[in-house]
Amino acid sequence: MNELKIATSGYRVTVVDALRGFAIMSIMLLHNIEHFDYYYFPENLPIWMKTLDKHVWDIMFTLLSGKAYAIFAVLFGFTFFLMDSKQQNQGNTFVGRFIWRMLLLLGFGLFNSMFYSGDVLAIYATLGFSLVLVSQMKNTHVLVIAILLLLQPLEIGRFIYMILNPQYNPGNPLSWQYFGQANAYLSGNSFLDTAWGNMTNGRWACTLWSWEHGRFFQIPALFMIGLVLGRTRKFELNTANSKFWLKTLIISGIIGVIFILGTKSVSGLIKREILLNQVNLVVETWRNFIFTFVWISTFVLLYSTKLLHKLLSQLEIFGKMSLTNYVMQSMIGCFVYNGCGLAVYQYTGASLSLLLGIVFFVLQFIFCKWWLNKHKQGPLEKIWHSLTWINIKELKLR
Repeated sequence: MNELKIATSGYRVTVVDALRGFAIMSIMLLHNIEHFDYYYFPENLPIWMKTLDKHVWDIMFTLLSGKAYAIFAVLFGFTFFLMDSKQQNQGNTFVGRFIWRMLLLLGFGLFNSMFYSGDVLAIYATLGFSLVLVSQMKNTHVLVIAILLLLQPLEIGRFIYMILNPQYNPGNPLSWQYFGQANAYLSGNSFLDTAWGNMTNGRWACTLWSWEHGRFFQIPALFMIGLVLGRTRKFELNTANSKFWLKTLIISGIIGVIFILGTKSVSGLIKREILLNQVNLVVETWRNFIFTFVWISTFVLLYSTKLLHKLLSQLEIFGKMSLTNYVMQSMIGCFVYNGCGLAVYQYTGASLSLLLGIVFFVLQFIFCKWWLNKHKQGPLEKIWHSLTWINIKELKLR
């Protein structure tokens, strides 16, 4: 098991901070054009604005939807590697602390859910336990498990069942029922009603949607891939890794193009709508995974260049405060878009919401820069770190 014994004393990879910052920024921009899960499209906009909104929506979702959160998941696994290997090198076990750390993250996620029902922290905290199960396995074994999960075995099994049972009709996804009830409290003027609705109805909607779209299989796989990338030090900037990321970009780019072209032809081959929907669901998870690594490899390669390093390295500040920024985004989104706040959802389509998202990002970036000039960690990062490593024995003595 010597592959686990990697020296991590003082080991911090700045490109990971920058990449995490890119992911959080991208997530914020997407959430803004979605009105933070309040899907309302103003009718009183001029035709040219509606046309622009459609193009902005399509472009942003094609580029980032399903990829930004996936980048964040890969880096979640990488962070586990850093903390786990550091504790092993010091002769400590990390399992207990990690479980406690995930319970803390679950708490942050539930708090965040008051403002934004689409919170992913609670899901990460729950599925993060998968890393404990593979933490002592060899890289090859971890990758095999990750690949099996990425294949979406449950959804493929459902597809086979649909073929063998033509009379089967799954009906509408269960999450639709909960999403349909959300507008009642998101448009209301009571924050307490909004918070309660988000934490109950909204939490169910998000969890069921994630299950229905294969993310309960994809997320642990992404965690495991991040773990292996950490063990093999693929995020260190050197010639060998540049070749690795260039190969990754070329291969994932080619496969991505094949997926795009193949998806267009599938609709002509499969006539039954439920079969086509099932195929599209599985293919979408694969396509998003492929393009996630188009983004990661492109970012790492550009970060390594003299021309763009200075620009992209600015995102390191944003990435170091990713937890704070993620929760802060939800609070801002709730206040700006929901009925209990400014109710801006009534006036902004995708284009204006994207501009607002850019403004919010700039303001958050300025805040991060100011905060990190005075502190080593973001406020929520500090709380999470302190509670993670709290000494229970000392507390009992007091």
